[in-house]
Amino acid sequence: MSITKSSESVEESFNARYSLWIKEALDELPHSFTITDPFISGHPIVFASPGFLKMTGYSREEVIGRNGRAFQGPKTNRRSIMEIREAIREERPIQVNLLNYRKSGSPFWMLFHMIPVFEKMDGKVIQFVAVQVPISGQEHHHRKMRNGSGLSGDGSDRSELVYGSCRREVCLGAFVRKDRALPVECDEQGLENWEHCEASESEKLKAVEAVNNVLSILARYSELSGGLVCGKRYCLRGADCLSSSLVISLGRIKQSFVLTNPCLPDMPIVYASDAFLTLTGYKRQEVLGQNCRFLTGVDTDSSVLYEMKECILKGQSCTVQILNYSNRKDKSTFWNLLHISPVRNASGKTAYFVGVQVEASCRNAESEEVRPETRQLSVVGAVRVAVRSSFMVFSILGNMSGRCHI
Repeated sequence: MSITKSSESVEESFNARYSLWIKEALDELPHSFTITDPFISGHPIVFASPGFLKMTGYSREEVIGRNGRAFQGPKTNRRSIMEIREAIREERPIQVNLLNYRKSGSPFWMLFHMIPVFEKMDGKVIQFVAVQVPISGQEHHHRKMRNGSGLSGDGSDRSELVYGSCRREVCLGAFVRKDRALPVECDEQGLENWEHCEASESEKLKAVEAVNNVLSILARYSELSGGLVCGKRYCLRGADCLSSSLVISLGRIKQSFVLTNPCLPDMPIVYASDAFLTLTGYKRQEVLGQNCRFLTGVDTDSSVLYEMKECILKGQSCTVQILNYSNRKDKSTFWNLLHISPVRNASGKTAYFVGVQVEASCRNAESEEVRPETRQLSVVGAVRVAVRSSFMVFSILGNMSGRCHI
């Protein structure tokens, strides 16, 4: 398995979100499950239950920091994997039958049930919980073999034979009877004739119950640490909720900028970069959901505000120099060289406006090699690429309707 992050650093990020006793509480659950973090490079596993470790044969040190693809193999259905990836992009639950592999190399069928975990403060996805329920196969119908009699070499009925916990047609040289619960090994040729496994209704209900139990513990212990998580998306003061993949892409842009949504009342800020928070002195929860006018004050030129509004109404770009007010202790002001530009979707409709800020003092100190205007245009281009490549954004835009508000 390839390492994405050291298990120590991944566990530290997990512990920082919850109280110190979260692992003890999760370890007491009897279910097989993992928790992953999409905001860490490689979307690694940050927690694996004892039940999962027992099922797969791996140690916790071998699992933490790895991506879930490490447990897939040559016979894992590629379509099922794509369905899981799409669910992650769309930040929605999914339940799918999946063939995974143990550390020993032996395959097994399981019901994979995954849900997103949202941060209640701003509605963004912070983790995914994935429960794995072994498929018993006991409720599958008997199938006769294609060779006519359906009898194995020892005279037994092959329709009564199972591979591990799942019924299949034939597995060369490795049979186990239905009344035996022992798993067996099977070569690649035998896997070719495997029958696809379907989870029973009781197994599906078991997966839902397990997910709810894990989520209940996460919510309880996150509340103790002051950052409540939940299984439902909450949006902050009317701001639309961006997908985690888009937030990650935007987070790679190190300049000061905000993203606003003109198709929501009062055109709120839906994303603010770390550099913007440093420049203005505000915290993220104080910015999201606000209109950009909260940075203005009594000495801000109203004619500049009018110019900005006219450009936004026309869907055009503009660059202005405006007096803004920070949230620092001295309540100081600063001159902001602001560039505003529309971000359009595939149909040409304005989906967002990006505002890129450069403090005037920094502008004067800039070398002629990289002009502030050049940096601003670079940020605009990077934001457009991030937005257009986000599957979740396209889904949101496709469902948008109605009049935009300024």
